[in-house]
Amino acid sequence: MSAFRDVDLAILGDPMRQAIFERLARRPSSVGELAESLPITRQAVSQHLRVLRDGGLVVATPEGTRRIYRINPEGLAAIQAYFQRIWDDALTAFQKTADAAVTDPEQESP
Repeated sequence: MSAFRDVDLAILGDPMRQAIFERLARRPSSVGELAESLPITRQAVSQHLRVLRDGGLVVATPEGTRRIYRINPEGLAAIQAYFQRIWDDALTAFQKTADAAVTDPEQESP
């Protein structure tokens, strides 16, 4: 895995935070733009963005008087690496089980 720390997936456990993250995956946006498309206040959007930013999932870039938020590629890579490890572990376990079933004489039919 990269030098980026593991991502706490619980960050995305909040449905509104997940909606914000998904919107940012489609298009970088300001707090105001996000608040216009969601049923929460700008302050609430800002709080969710702070959690996402502190968790390494989004970054903010100043543009004039506002900040534009976008997905942090390192955070996304950490999520992808996490799920890849889970997938690899599951495939390894499946392979071991399949190999054991083939070599176990009790598993063979008479």
